[in-house]
Amino acid sequence: MAAGASSVAIPRQPGGGPRPGRPGREDGHGVSVRPWTTVWTLGLSALPLGLLAVAAWLGRHVRPGADEWCFLPAVRDQGVSGLVGKFYFTDNGRLTNGLLVGLYAKFGVAGHQWFAPVSAAVVLGLLWAVTALLLRRSGRTVPRGVPLLVASMVTAVFLFATPNTYKTFYWPASSVSHTLAPVLACVAVIPLLAARRRLGRIAAQATVAVTGLLLALLSEEAAVVALVVLVGALLLCPWTVAERVRSYARTWCLLGIAGIGAGTLVLVTSPGSRHRRERYGAGTTSMLAPDSLIASLRAYCDILVTVCTTWQYVGAVAAGVLLGLPARSRPGHTPVMTPGRPFLLWSSAALAFLLSGYLCTVITYPLFGARVVTATRTWNDYLLLYVVVLAGAGVLLGHALRRRRWRTGAMTAACAALCAVACAGLAVPLGHLGKDMAVRAQRWDRQDHWLRARAAAGAEVLPYTPTPLSGMGEPFGGNGRGRAWPARCVADYYHLTRITYSNRPH
Repeated sequence: MAAGASSVAIPRQPGGGPRPGRPGREDGHGVSVRPWTTVWTLGLSALPLGLLAVAAWLGRHVRPGADEWCFLPAVRDQGVSGLVGKFYFTDNGRLTNGLLVGLYAKFGVAGHQWFAPVSAAVVLGLLWAVTALLLRRSGRTVPRGVPLLVASMVTAVFLFATPNTYKTFYWPASSVSHTLAPVLACVAVIPLLAARRRLGRIAAQATVAVTGLLLALLSEEAAVVALVVLVGALLLCPWTVAERVRSYARTWCLLGIAGIGAGTLVLVTSPGSRHRRERYGAGTTSMLAPDSLIASLRAYCDILVTVCTTWQYVGAVAAGVLLGLPARSRPGHTPVMTPGRPFLLWSSAALAFLLSGYLCTVITYPLFGARVVTATRTWNDYLLLYVVVLAGAGVLLGHALRRRRWRTGAMTAACAALCAVACAGLAVPLGHLGKDMAVRAQRWDRQDHWLRARAAAGAEVLPYTPTPLSGMGEPFGGNGRGRAWPARCVADYYHLTRITYSNRPH
């Protein structure tokens, strides 16, 4: 051990206690865990948590745009059930997607503003719970505050290290189906890790089946990622799960796979899915055509270059090291998870990321074509797995350093500094985005008031000035030369017959 690490070796007295005058408590292995370890860990957690808090506060500048122009009048006139029906019968067949969109769209602009803080809390809470439960079920213990640090760093990196933070985090229509979807899959993992008795295991199996069904009806890409992970977990059961619960774990994986299969069947046979394939010419045969597969591979390689050269992701690795360095076996605890070959587990997760990312690119390429490289919101379905793989690499590195007692104190300080630098690297572009969001919010509100006042006075045709931000779809975008499809929804939203393009703010 080394001074400055989260735990240090203390010479023991014949009575078994730590040497007098050295504050701390033993963890059962002659290792004293100093109280200040928790203090600095919580202090470091304040950086990503503060970043999340600022990002949530900036959510007050979010205003509807793109597809939401069409969602708002649909919910206003037909309710949430009407929007769900529109998704199933007309748009894309995603029942769960329609339900979640309806839940925030029913509150109008306020629903869009509250989406960011609520989703941030959901992502952080779920990842925190999964981290803590994984440690417990694997028979490991770490100082208090470490699970929160890891979860908050993973959350911050996942939400803000992407090329387009607005579409990842602030645009509810995109976040629901591409950002929240992979995180909501963690809902099925929590009962699995928390179950101790037969009733809990039955509840966990029911949860994974229902979650798989709902996930397939929320995001095809997230369902693909979950399917690859479940198949991999099923194959790795003999090496990662204790024999006494191996049958239960396999059943859990199979039920999750069955749930995803059932949801996919409902989706592809829906009128909305058929209509979407016909509208975009994205039939299943073109998806599997050799030219499409090769083009998808090239596009995916370009995506990987962008992702792997985004340096802020180093924060996830550093957080993983800070988890692996102080981790110890829990005395008297027989773990349910027995990763006897941790590198095998990690390499399998890395392979699952590479495979699922490519498959996601394959199924989106017929719709986006070469633009799949710039459609960054679709990357988020598999980027959460990427961040988890990075954190796992950090854990392995931390374990290796601890076993070799190689300057663990210096490595702890270095990784803490890397976390701080990563947070700073994420904060700068977030600040610039916040300013742009504030400008758009002012223009949007001013035009909104003007359009409402003129419509109330009896106007039927009014000019509209686009308020673009971060590549969002707006009526008459590109100086009036862009696609005008949201225009009819904007007119419907303000009870107008038609809107026309104007380059003068109102």
